[in-house]
Amino acid sequence: MLVTAYLAIIFLLALCVGLELTARRLTPPQPAPTAVANPAFRRFQGLFLQAYLLALWADWLQGPYLYKLYRHYSFLESQIAILYVCGLASCVLFTPVAGWLPQALGRRQACLLFCLSYSACCLTKLSRDYFVLIIGRVLGGLSTSLLSTTFESWYVHRHVDVHDFPKEWIPSTFTKAATWNHGLAVGAGLVANMLAEWLHLGPVAPFLLAVPCLGACGWVVLTEWGKEEAEGSVEGDKQTPLLGALNAPLARMSARVWFWRSCQEGLRCLLSDRRVMLLGGVQALFESVLYIFVFLWTPVLDPHGPPLGIVFSCLMAASMAGSLLYRLATSTRYRLQPGHLLCLAVLMAFFSFFMLTFSTAPGQPRPHESLLAFLLLELACGLYFPAVSFLQGRVIPEEKRAGVLAWFRLPLHLLACLGLLALHGEVSGTGGGEGGSGTRHMFGGCAVMMLAALFAVVSLFTLGRNDTDLRLEGARGEGEM
Repeated sequence: MLVTAYLAIIFLLALCVGLELTARRLTPPQPAPTAVANPAFRRFQGLFLQAYLLALWADWLQGPYLYKLYRHYSFLESQIAILYVCGLASCVLFTPVAGWLPQALGRRQACLLFCLSYSACCLTKLSRDYFVLIIGRVLGGLSTSLLSTTFESWYVHRHVDVHDFPKEWIPSTFTKAATWNHGLAVGAGLVANMLAEWLHLGPVAPFLLAVPCLGACGWVVLTEWGKEEAEGSVEGDKQTPLLGALNAPLARMSARVWFWRSCQEGLRCLLSDRRVMLLGGVQALFESVLYIFVFLWTPVLDPHGPPLGIVFSCLMAASMAGSLLYRLATSTRYRLQPGHLLCLAVLMAFFSFFMLTFSTAPGQPRPHESLLAFLLLELACGLYFPAVSFLQGRVIPEEKRAGVLAWFRLPLHLLACLGLLALHGEVSGTGGGEGGSGTRHMFGGCAVMMLAALFAVVSLFTLGRNDTDLRLEGARGEGEM
């Protein structure tokens, strides 16, 4: 497995470079957008990306060795499953709160809260006490929820309400962040592997490295973003301390009203539009099994001695290759529809879990086949996320999107928690460990969930066969889905 992992990362990185060059060659040259030529926007964008990319880097550093760390502390697989469930359950509880906190505390203060809570989460990994580790998982759930909302909230508010830049420029910033995000994920696996295995610092080392990265992120938010807010304050923000104190309770009350109204409108949109309901079902089924995969990939492969950081980088490179394939497939040369690619992604994920039910048979593990199945799943993820993001943008009204997506995430996390609890029960009841029947049964259950997601995708596009909202402009066939 050692040689296989290194050969795989070399091949996947070469594949990503080849796909990137091909995509650039097939993309017709376009005039530079106005945003690129605007120095004020470029400075503002760079200020945001400095902090946001540091936050993402710290988050990715914690991916490769979390399960390994708990095993290093001699916890059983069933105990580790409970730790993961605590993290997912805290996501369920804190996701609505994370949408409300930027309104109540202030956007920059919510970003600082993310840095503090995630740093505390990383520091708990130094303890072998099970209760302290549970607290760390709860803090991790809060931090993950904040990461997905607070930074974007700050950026969009400053972009639109303060600088009055065109809304059409917003995607350019998040496209750039997404491009960097893949590279950061691959690099995080390599750095974590270097610390934990090459330098023999142990699986806790990547978590400790994340703390100064979060500190740097907090420093940028505190100083540079504070300077940005001071320089860019609109007249309405300039108020006396007394007026600010009087307005604070009103702001918190307004935030609570906004939060509940957003949830109510999101639920009404979800129940009134069958397309939204089906898309939510696909997202809940697909992304919940990804949480289960995140838990299971390490115990499946680790007994066979691969470098876990390198394997993590392989998985992230496969996801990057999938996103590049999506970019190629939807280019002006091929013009495949996002609906086609979403179907393909779900089908690939189903086939991946189907493979895993055989490669993890008790007493007959086939780690190379399992690694191949995991890479296929990550390739499917690279196709899935841009496709589902495109469809969400078309079927969910922008003003209701935050509320609808909050409702999407609720069954997503609940399904993942139930899956891990079921695995905990099988492991506790049968004594199964790595490669045991509990793992195989869980992969079989994930395959069934992917089959249900495939039926939901087919139903979605049968319902909207002639719906132009679900197609890229300039499709080759009117009824094509």
